[in-house]
Amino acid sequence: MARATVIGSGPNGLAAAVALARAGYRVEVREAAGVVGGGVRTAPGPLPGFVSDVCSAVHPAALASPFFRAFGIAERVDWIVPEISYAHPLDGGRAAIAWHDIDRTAQALGSDARAWYALLRPLVRHIEGVVDFTGNQLLRWPADPVAAARFGIRMLEQGTPLARRTLRTEEGAALLSGVLAHANAPLPSLSAAAAGLLLAAHGHAGGWAYPRGGAQRIADALASDLEAHGGSIRTGEHVHDLRGLDWGDPRRGDLLVLNTSPRLALTHPDVPAGYARALRAYRYGPAAAKVDFALDGPIPWANPDVARAPTVHLGGTREEVWASENAVARGTVGKRPYVLAVQPSVLDDTRAPAGKAVLWTYIHVPAGSELDATELVTAQVERFAPGFRDRVRESHAVPASAREMLNPAELGGDIFGGAFTMLQAVRRPVVSRAPWRTPMRGVYLASASTPPGPGVTGMPGWLAARTALRDAGLPHTLPDLF
Repeated sequence: MARATVIGSGPNGLAAAVALARAGYRVEVREAAGVVGGGVRTAPGPLPGFVSDVCSAVHPAALASPFFRAFGIAERVDWIVPEISYAHPLDGGRAAIAWHDIDRTAQALGSDARAWYALLRPLVRHIEGVVDFTGNQLLRWPADPVAAARFGIRMLEQGTPLARRTLRTEEGAALLSGVLAHANAPLPSLSAAAAGLLLAAHGHAGGWAYPRGGAQRIADALASDLEAHGGSIRTGEHVHDLRGLDWGDPRRGDLLVLNTSPRLALTHPDVPAGYARALRAYRYGPAAAKVDFALDGPIPWANPDVARAPTVHLGGTREEVWASENAVARGTVGKRPYVLAVQPSVLDDTRAPAGKAVLWTYIHVPAGSELDATELVTAQVERFAPGFRDRVRESHAVPASAREMLNPAELGGDIFGGAFTMLQAVRRPVVSRAPWRTPMRGVYLASASTPPGPGVTGMPGWLAARTALRDAGLPHTLPDLF
């Protein structure tokens, strides 16, 4: 039986491992941390009884992912699909709310209702075509060219200064800017528009779901399936160098799959000089500084609808959000940064003791920053929820400089596996119709540094496994494996 060794147990590594095990490989996963999961781990919070996610907390793309749909993640994990996908509070107790229901969202935006419909309803109605276009390798003909064209037109509109002409109310403009800012890229930019429009469309299609009990449930479901098909996982093993690593004999069809930074491939003894140069040219981007809070009770938001939203974007007006993200792109952090906040205990009573609450937050910072973001985050929450400070029992900050210790793939604290630019949407990490395949025999890349990039979709791992299976002449479609 051929062997497959997978380095890294994030959702992409586990997706590759599951696919290869089902295809008949003897799979072993090696993970640096003490538990599986990578970017979908859950750990104790700042105080006993509080539970926080280590990296990702809400997963807009998971339920729409072709891999996870075939895997049956909706049946294997208890998902919470909120009535409100995300909220964006403004000064004076106002807020813009992205309801799962697009009609309810648009109607609340007043004079921006027609613009919101025009921007997102075609994408929501053709979400499968949009997912196919954005969730795969770009150097191919899309399955739904019309959906791809619609997405591209809106991306061009929202990725340029023309965006100011689309949504003119303060609420509408802020609501969209908050979701586009997820990309940790300059605003406006084509890359931020691409990422944000996909997230916004998911908000009105499948919703911004998250697992009851924490992101770890995703990793556990994948790990359980892997073990059911004969695979094994070894934790606490940090692979720094591929030289001398026992991963089998590629001449016998053994495989090595890297759910890591592509830079680990540079340590392979047979890496060609040209490929090594290409990997060294691949750029990493700005980072994330995280703060978790244990609270005495729910956050006292000035707007009651914000209190019902698991995901909250804090940043004020569109102009403020743009200024915050552009400051990070220039290498600085403003006094009022954009804050991505998740209050999972709004709908998940497993995350905090009765009557208490947990808050997960991060801000964007330059790569390698040692900034403790606690005060900046606290001030932004207090701005829209007076009295928040009095609810804080304990907090725990993880600066960008420390993220690599939690997840070795997050170089400099970059949680996206590489700068999210349009160039690197095509060159991820190299320009190729099969970027998951390396020039080294039997070695494949399967992280967010390969298409389709960041997000809890399992698709980079599945596409790496599919490429390896095709190369081996084995069945390589999802129906064949699930």
